[in-house]
Amino acid sequence: MKTKRSKRFKVIMAFLGYNLIMVVILAPFIVFWGPFQSLKVMAVGSVYTSRHPQVVKAFLSQAEIDRIMNLNNSQGISSSNTIARTKVTDASSGITIEDIQGPSFKGKVMLIKDPKRVKVAVTKQIGVTGERVSDLVKDLGGIAGINAGGFYDPNGKGNGAFPDGLTVHAGNLVHNNVQDQAVNIIGFDNQGKLIIGNMTASQLQEKNIREAVTFGPNLIVDGKSVISGDGGWGIAPRTGIGQTADGTVIFVVIDGRQPTWSIGATLRDLMNVFNNYHAVNAVNLDGGSSSEFVYNGKIENKLWDIFGERYIPTAFVVAP
Repeated sequence: MKTKRSKRFKVIMAFLGYNLIMVVILAPFIVFWGPFQSLKVMAVGSVYTSRHPQVVKAFLSQAEIDRIMNLNNSQGISSSNTIARTKVTDASSGITIEDIQGPSFKGKVMLIKDPKRVKVAVTKQIGVTGERVSDLVKDLGGIAGINAGGFYDPNGKGNGAFPDGLTVHAGNLVHNNVQDQAVNIIGFDNQGKLIIGNMTASQLQEKNIREAVTFGPNLIVDGKSVISGDGGWGIAPRTGIGQTADGTVIFVVIDGRQPTWSIGATLRDLMNVFNNYHAVNAVNLDGGSSSEFVYNGKIENKLWDIFGERYIPTAFVVAP
């Protein structure tokens, strides 16, 4: 009897294991080649803009990817702009922190009254390795910070060693891999005004930019929402920065890819958060596993990356 039961148990486990393996193997084919158009559109938008775009390229041609991304970008999707806000900290230091919750996400918002306190921290070893947000905050003696610009990876190490585009700290251009090309700048001038838009390296000095990184897309420009459809980037963890008319800087970090906690947000969702806080300018920063919110030495959001903090080249840091 024991032998028969043992054999039966092994057969059941083998059957379950076989089916599990088949599901894993077939899942990408069902997502990218199956009949479920809405699932395909969401998957392409999320995966193609992550750090593993090669997954999508393995199943779809570039022409088909471009078609889906453009379709996603032009769809008249109307995500709810209702955001639940719960004040967590209203410190005498001029910083307010709030929890936010939307239709499919949870996140953190920080409001900084004095925009001149916001600095760009840059990895001390550009070209060698990036740093964690918590370390970048410590480097500048700051009390809070979020991840900032993106990075490129010429050596295939994925360690955040090279900030992409134009990077400025304390009025100095510390990295430029685009030469005289205009790229989307997210920066602060010497009056503490958030400046966003295409700019060349020479224009940074003309506009008195003291702190800046490169990323995008822009969400709100001069009080006008500029995202159409859902933004075309799928649902993912998000980070963004904005500013209100009175100069208050808004940090937003939204958790994602955690079904029991927070699925994530579209670019339209992120734009809606900034609209809810009356931002006159706002822009998307690097997201995914880079999205992080640090305050008083602690990680305040729930990181998606199981390995913990990601090594990145830049962060927006709040000085004491």
